[in-house]
Amino acid sequence: MKMIQNQTFDAERALYGSKDILVKDCSFDGPADGESAFKECSDVQVEHSFFNLRYPFWHDHGLVIRDSQMTELCRAALWYSDHITIENTKLHGIKALRECSDIIMRGCDMISPEFGWSVRGIEMENCDAESEYFMMRSTNLHFTNVRMKGKYSFQYIEDSVFENCTFDTKDAFWHGKNITVRNSVVKGEYLAWYCENVTFENCKIIGTQPLCYCKGLKLINCEMEGCDLAFERSEVEADITTPVVSIKNPLHGSRITVPAVGEIIRDIEEGTGTVQVTGQKANTVCVCA
Repeated sequence: MKMIQNQTFDAERALYGSKDILVKDCSFDGPADGESAFKECSDVQVEHSFFNLRYPFWHDHGLVIRDSQMTELCRAALWYSDHITIENTKLHGIKALRECSDIIMRGCDMISPEFGWSVRGIEMENCDAESEYFMMRSTNLHFTNVRMKGKYSFQYIEDSVFENCTFDTKDAFWHGKNITVRNSVVKGEYLAWYCENVTFENCKIIGTQPLCYCKGLKLINCEMEGCDLAFERSEVEADITTPVVSIKNPLHGSRITVPAVGEIIRDIEEGTGTVQVTGQKANTVCVCA
């Protein structure tokens, strides 16, 4: 493996087509403002390096990035690449990961709107993310101990597992399919509308109007806080351990168990799902003709 160390690059396609190289303590910055430093490369390792230019890693195969920094000017950093490991690295440019596959991320910090679109297969562990439209249309995600903040996350994702995570995010998991969220906190308005085959297990769910228009939805031993108008027009099986502000029109065949609920609203003919209140009696509002 050829080593490149302690150098600064600012030319267009500075290391284009390189193979089997280790780049260490280098900077990709300068007045030439060149793009696409590592385009069409393979078997590349990058350590302790600084990226301040656009599109550095496109169409790369076999890539390891460790202990490095990508600034807000390093936009669209990784696209159309595969077999990637990123560790202890800051990714602070917009659209940092697109159309990539077979990715491992550990100990990373992301401040990147529109991060992770159309990714196929990513393991993320002990990471922090701030983003909008995070991971949209991606598949086969496995997140462990990830903290995420931002709007519209995980929309249209499929076949994914999230464990011990904390998400502060509006409109999360819309149209998601085949998803399991375990031992996590999910805070935000309008959680997981239009989702299919999604399970929350041992989770805390916080925010208004969660889990509406869902199919195959399950909640196992979950807490709910500040949740009103929950489960509207959803097919759901739910075991809830805390009081719920209100439940609206769960569909026929649904079964919801809750210790207390402020109000059960039934104002459509299809809203006949079972709500079993194990503690105080609920106020039921029914205005169906």
